[in-house]
Amino acid sequence: MAESTVPVLAGGSPLVPEARRELAGLTARMEKDVLIWLAARVPSSVNPDHLTALGLAAMAAGGLFYAAAARRPALLLAVNIALAFNWLGDSLDGTLARHRGRLRPRWGFYADHLVDVVGALLLLGGLSLSGFMSPGVAVALLIAYYLVNLEIYLAAQTVGRFKISCGWVGGTEIRILLAVANAAALSWPRLALGDATPLLLDVVGAAAVAGLLGTFAYNACVNVRALYQRP
Repeated sequence: MAESTVPVLAGGSPLVPEARRELAGLTARMEKDVLIWLAARVPSSVNPDHLTALGLAAMAAGGLFYAAAARRPALLLAVNIALAFNWLGDSLDGTLARHRGRLRPRWGFYADHLVDVVGALLLLGGLSLSGFMSPGVAVALLIAYYLVNLEIYLAAQTVGRFKISCGWVGGTEIRILLAVANAAALSWPRLALGDATPLLLDVVGAAAVAGLLGTFAYNACVNVRALYQRP
């Protein structure tokens, strides 16, 4: 993720008080150990910016694979490979920067989150063209994702709390769930629900939208209350 959780001014002081980063995904502890192990073995010619670029390129590739899956469904599995490379670039860039003592807080915060929002647009844009998810569901999922991320960024700057997971579900868990859904959709693109046969990824997407909107509403209420009571 980002090389820092909040931007700082040119003189080095935080723009707002340092946000407390909270990552509590099911795989968080194991993931942290793996990233530290990888960071110590990254060639010196590779820097955090290369990894950030890899994360974005992987999302673009995933979107292209989704779009091409309309004609070649097996490319859904290529999307899963792209998701793995996105995890590598998106998760390792900050760990590598910390390992080498080369943190650039403002750049890391801005670039990493910009890559996240652009990457989501590219991935879901491709998914909307795949035939495996309805365009309306893909757009709803993108909007819900943006709402959650907007609330996270606002909370980091005002409440001082940078929470990038919901319960036991974080970015890594979302990638894993999406990869499983892709593999399942390759064999069962539609579900049989009585007389209806909705697309499997439409059902998954609708559930994700509901979860994201619920997370947005809950976090917004908690943070509004906390901020309103402050002087």
